[in-house]
Amino acid sequence: MATALNIPQDAETCEVKCGQKTLTFTNLQKLFWPQLNKTKRDVLIYYAAVSDVLLPHLRDRGLTVKKYPDGADGKAILVKKIPAYHPQWLKFCPVVRSPGIILEFPMVQDLASLLWIVNLGCIDFCQWPVRCDDIHRPDYVYFNLDPIFPAEFSQVREAALLINHILQKKNVNAYAKTSGSRGIHIYVPIYRKPYQREVWRTAKKVADTMAKEHSALLTSAHIISKRLPGRVLIGYNQNAGGRTFSSPYSLRANPQATVSTPVSWEELETGVTASEFTVDSVPPRVERIGDLFRPLLRPGSRYPLEALL
Repeated sequence: MATALNIPQDAETCEVKCGQKTLTFTNLQKLFWPQLNKTKRDVLIYYAAVSDVLLPHLRDRGLTVKKYPDGADGKAILVKKIPAYHPQWLKFCPVVRSPGIILEFPMVQDLASLLWIVNLGCIDFCQWPVRCDDIHRPDYVYFNLDPIFPAEFSQVREAALLINHILQKKNVNAYAKTSGSRGIHIYVPIYRKPYQREVWRTAKKVADTMAKEHSALLTSAHIISKRLPGRVLIGYNQNAGGRTFSSPYSLRANPQATVSTPVSWEELETGVTASEFTVDSVPPRVERIGDLFRPLLRPGSRYPLEALL
């Protein structure tokens, strides 16, 4: 069931109860997408509506938080330190960067923390591939497919379906979502045993092998000048330590207010487009079909890393 957020249409500020926690929302009429007449209020309502499917993917993971003080068309500002006035119930993931230097990254553990961070001016959520109890061991492998001009989204779909076919032959189930922009993200859930460096090496080997065997469609070249035009990049570098990527159901700061949305392989086969999934269309979609990324959360859906090879 979607969580309805009761914010008066014309309110500039508003207090809302989330369980036992009280939140104060501010600047609610600030336009985040002027061309769509979408405000900060709309962003809060969107995230409340998809919170049941989003929260399980964010919980226990550190986040990189970006603010958009000038809306989706403006420059994103990385929030290096959460304001000191944050509520005491907001949880953090401490990371030792060097002796004596500990960085604290916020975690979204519940609806209240999700909406409190959105109220800072956040549009998109960029999560870690690791959980806070062991930040060195990811629980999925991630491939980022991006078109290289003049390739289009249709070729990205073709590449995603090819990769899924290859993995299916290895008896490995993968899960796809639109990036919310021009690409597709593919996830493979793995056991939390190998260290991140090993996961990165395996992802690189898989990507390089696929690109070599299907060079007319794919490239895995990290150096931009070595990427042939018209190919689809199968990116693996986001598996490296310290990287983040857009969360499922995250809004994207682009003119269409699109959403990084889990999709089925059948939808990709029938020609689904990234522009179909927006701030307006995704909440009813989630109500209708639920969370297509739910298998990523199930221990029984995981694979040993070597199954990808």
